[in-house]
Amino acid sequence: MHELPALMALLAGSLAVTAVARRVGVSPPLALVVIGLAVSSIPGVPDYTLDPDVVLLLILPPLLYSAALNSSTIGIRANLRPIGLLAVGLVLFTTAVAGAIAWWLVPDLPVSAALVLGAVLAPPDAVAAISIGRRLGLPRKIMTVLSGESLVNDATALTAYRVAVAAAVGLGSSLLGGIGTFLVAAVGGVLIGYATGWVVHRIRRALRDDLLESATGLIVPFFAYLIAEEVHASGVLAVVVAGLYLGHHATAGSAATRLQDRAVWNAADTLLEAVVFALIGLQMRSVAESASVDLGPLLVAGLALTAGVVLARIAWVYLVMYLPELLRGRGPNWRDKAVVSWAGMRGVVSLAAASAIPTVTASGTPFPHRPEVLFLTFFVTLATLLLHGSTLPWLINKLGVRGTEDYTDALAEAEAQHNAARAAQERLTALAAETEPPGDVVERLRSAAEQRSNQAWERLGRSADEVGESPTEAYRRLRGEMLAAERAVFVQFRDNRRIDDEVLRRVMHQLDLEELSLTRD
Repeated sequence: MHELPALMALLAGSLAVTAVARRVGVSPPLALVVIGLAVSSIPGVPDYTLDPDVVLLLILPPLLYSAALNSSTIGIRANLRPIGLLAVGLVLFTTAVAGAIAWWLVPDLPVSAALVLGAVLAPPDAVAAISIGRRLGLPRKIMTVLSGESLVNDATALTAYRVAVAAAVGLGSSLLGGIGTFLVAAVGGVLIGYATGWVVHRIRRALRDDLLESATGLIVPFFAYLIAEEVHASGVLAVVVAGLYLGHHATAGSAATRLQDRAVWNAADTLLEAVVFALIGLQMRSVAESASVDLGPLLVAGLALTAGVVLARIAWVYLVMYLPELLRGRGPNWRDKAVVSWAGMRGVVSLAAASAIPTVTASGTPFPHRPEVLFLTFFVTLATLLLHGSTLPWLINKLGVRGTEDYTDALAEAEAQHNAARAAQERLTALAAETEPPGDVVERLRSAAEQRSNQAWERLGRSADEVGESPTEAYRRLRGEMLAAERAVFVQFRDNRRIDDEVLRRVMHQLDLEELSLTRD
C-alpha cells in the first residue's frame, strides 16, 4: 500500500504531461521522457522500477493488440517486403552491429553477453514516430511500413534475445539451434494468433451482446500471449496476428461494439503509452547509480552504441532496401527512405528485456556486467528518443514528405457513397412497396441517404475559403447547436427532479450518438 501514492502520482502526472503536450503540439513521448528526466533529479522523488514481467504481460500485449486492430491487413500484405526487411533483417543486423560495438568497448564483456545487449537494442519502438507522422501527414505507405515493422520486430528481437541469454547463462545454444528456435517461435505464434482470432470472432458473433463482445475483446491479447509463451512460441506474434484477424473482421460485428472497442482501446493506449515513456525518464537516475564502474567509459560506449544503431538503420534502409529497387529501375523516392531510416527510436521493449536479464548464470556466477548492460540500454533508449523525436518533424518538413491520399481517398469514398446510397434507396423502395410505412418516413430516409452521398462529393470541390460553408457543414453546425439546446433542457429537468438520472442517461446516449454521426470525419 505504501507504493500506491507513487503509482497514483505516476498515472496522474503522465496524463497531465500528455494533455499539455497535445495542447501545445509537442510529441507526447518526447515530452514525457524529458519531464521524467527532470523529475527524477528532484530530491525525495521515489525510485520507479520497470518490472519486466509487468511490461511483457500487462503493457506490451494490449499496446500491440490495439495497434493491430487499427492496422490494415491489406496494406501490410502489399508491403510485406519492406516490412520483413525492417522487422526481421534489420533487427538481426542491428543485433550483430550493436553486439560487436559493445564487445569492443566494454572491457571483459563476453561475446554472448554483448549479443544479449545487441538483441535488447535492436527493435525500434515506432509509437513516437507514428504519432509524429500522423500529425504531420506522412504518406500512407510510410505509415503502414512503420506500423507493420513495430508489430513484428519485437518478436524477432525477443526471440534473438532468448537465444543470446541462453548462451550467456550457460544453457547452450548453437547457431542451428537458434535458427530452429526462431522458426518454431514464429510459426507457433502465427498459428496460435490465427486460431485465437478465429475462435474469438465466432464466439463474439454468437454472443449477440455488445457489452460481452467488448469485454471478451479485452482479454484477447493476454490470452493469446500467455498461450503462445506457454508452448515457447512468440507471444508477440500471437497477439499481433489475433489483432489483425479481429480488426479485419470487425465489420461483421455490431456498430455499438465497434464504437465501444474504439473508445476503450484509444483510452488504454493513451494511458499505457504515457506511463511507459514517463518511466523511461524517471528510471535513468537509479540505473546510472547501479552501474558499479566509472561512468566515463560507459558514456563513451553509450554514444558509440547510439551512433551504431542509428547508422546501421540508415545503411540497411539505403543499401538493402533502396539500392536494389533503384538498380531494377523502380525509382523509389529517396526522401521517403530518409524518413524511414530516421525513425529508429528505442522504447519499452528494450527496457523490459534488459530488466529481465537473469542476475546469475547456470553455474551460479553473476551475469557478466549486467548493471552496465542495463545502463547502456537506458542510455541508447533515451538518446534515440531525444535525437529522433526532436529532429524527425524537422526532417519531414525539410524534405517535404507529405501524403497525397486525401483527394484519392475522397474520390473513392464519394464513389462508394454514391453506390451505397443507390443500393439503400433501391432497398427502401422495395420495402416501402411491401409494408407502406406511415407518414413521411420514406421521404425522410431517402433524404438522409442523399445527404450522405452529397457530403462525400462536396469534399472533392473547392475549399470552404473559396466557396464558403457547404450545405453539409451548415447542417452539422446548426444541428449541433440544436443538440446542445436539447441537452440543456434535459439536464434542467433532471436538476429540477422532473426526470430521473436513468432517463437522462438514456436520452443523452441517443443525442451523443447523433452528434458522433455529425462529426464522424
